[in-house]
Amino acid sequence: MEAVDPVDVAGMESADVAGLIPLVRRIVAARVPDQATADDLVQETLARVLAAAGRVEPGMLEPYAIVTARNVVTSMWRDADRQRRHLHRVVDLRPSDAPDEGVLASEDRAAVAEALTRLSDRDRATLLAHEVSGQDTRSLAAELGSTAGAVAAQLNRTRARLRVEYLLVSERVEPPTERCRPVLLAISGGDRRRQREVDAARHLLECDLCARLSEPLVGRGRSREDVVRVPVRTDADIVGARQAAREVATQLGFSPTDITLIATAVSEIARNIVRFADAGEIVVEPVEQPRTGISIVARDSGPGIPDVEEALRDGYSTYRGLGLGLPGARRLMDEFAVLSESGRGVTVTMTKWRGER
Repeated sequence: MEAVDPVDVAGMESADVAGLIPLVRRIVAARVPDQATADDLVQETLARVLAAAGRVEPGMLEPYAIVTARNVVTSMWRDADRQRRHLHRVVDLRPSDAPDEGVLASEDRAAVAEALTRLSDRDRATLLAHEVSGQDTRSLAAELGSTAGAVAAQLNRTRARLRVEYLLVSERVEPPTERCRPVLLAISGGDRRRQREVDAARHLLECDLCARLSEPLVGRGRSREDVVRVPVRTDADIVGARQAAREVATQLGFSPTDITLIATAVSEIARNIVRFADAGEIVVEPVEQPRTGISIVARDSGPGIPDVEEALRDGYSTYRGLGLGLPGARRLMDEFAVLSESGRGVTVTMTKWRGER
């Protein structure tokens, strides 16, 4: 396992390109009325300019940015026109009739009943007494020789387990590994400490079943509403990841320039996931201490990076293209760290602080 400590870097290239953002934004906005689309095109232009900055002659960066912005917009309109011309080929494959609601309701009741049988006798009796009979936690505590707080905690754990068992019964599956149930229970209960202990994030990248079941569980757990998770598998997810970062950064009061830099860095990290790992996740989270900032953690289940230090070297590239890669993303952020584990994937952690550094 290789690791690179967080660093605080600010290359001249990123500063020069940041100064071009207002110009690029004006060029794109004059041609694209939709704000969200315009923001995406500005970030795409910025990524291309940053990637070429080392090869552009002094004094030519601004003209290069203008030409690049125009080309990016032209490509977007060309793609839109192509999609419009082929729209008639789209076939609606949705079923004409909805499934019978009565059958579904019956199957749902049967799934709940079977899930209840998978609970311990004590947990099942306590849950039914509280949820069905309406018995409060204080009277239950008296019967069980416990406290109201302990009973409430037990009920929360039981509900979390019931949700997991219900999904397993509904899907007619059993967990393929011993790690699955602990991970699903931690997610169902919204227990972030337990999720870290069982390395839930990594497991979800490695287990397709748990990744699928985790989606409905995340919505029911006590997870923080200000933490945004974006699964990354396709090019479309790259757009979703940078939009999520842009929205959180806007809510935190970052300047328009910093918002663009943050979204661009996220876009590049997400692009690496799609290109080299096939599947991963980007987590965007506000930071309050030691000051206001934004934290982005990107995890993937790919082969890992053989030489992290080499991959972080300016000018290094493992593919031919316009992407910035790790060095470019690092230049755009205030703190940047990479953890690579051979055969298990890469975790990139980066932070941007609001205001002066």
